[in-house]
Amino acid sequence: MSAVESKLAELGLTLPEVVPPLAAYQPAVQTGVYVYTSGQLPMVDGKLAATGKVGAEVTPEVAKELAATCALNALAAVKSIAGDLDRVARVVKVVGFVASATDFTGQPAVLNGASELLGAVLGDKGVHARSAVGVAVLPLDSPVEVEIQVELTEA
Repeated sequence: MSAVESKLAELGLTLPEVVPPLAAYQPAVQTGVYVYTSGQLPMVDGKLAATGKVGAEVTPEVAKELAATCALNALAAVKSIAGDLDRVARVVKVVGFVASATDFTGQPAVLNGASELLGAVLGDKGVHARSAVGVAVLPLDSPVEVEIQVELTEA
């Protein structure tokens, strides 16, 4: 077991299977030493964990947990390319989308779920730049979607 997967286990988490694409794209692609993931939804065992708008049907606290699930799915996508999460040199960028009620402005706090998970799992390698964007609707009526870019060490 890799050091990163040992850390996940220590945190009571298991790396899921890669979420299959919902349309015409790949879960992740590599160019040079970088891996870019597609947007990851909070899928658990093949099902969306929640639906609705944050600030209406979904509380910000639940949305923060869902963002962490998205980040975990993104790590699974990275592993599918890298072979081993110990090859992650650093998370470079996180982009998160929050399906928001019209008056909801707490997108950064929601995306902290993803950022905090990456930091807990990867330590200093998980520190990253980030964008948190409020949107009207996401695929399957998901409350959140997260994509990450990571730099890998040489194999």
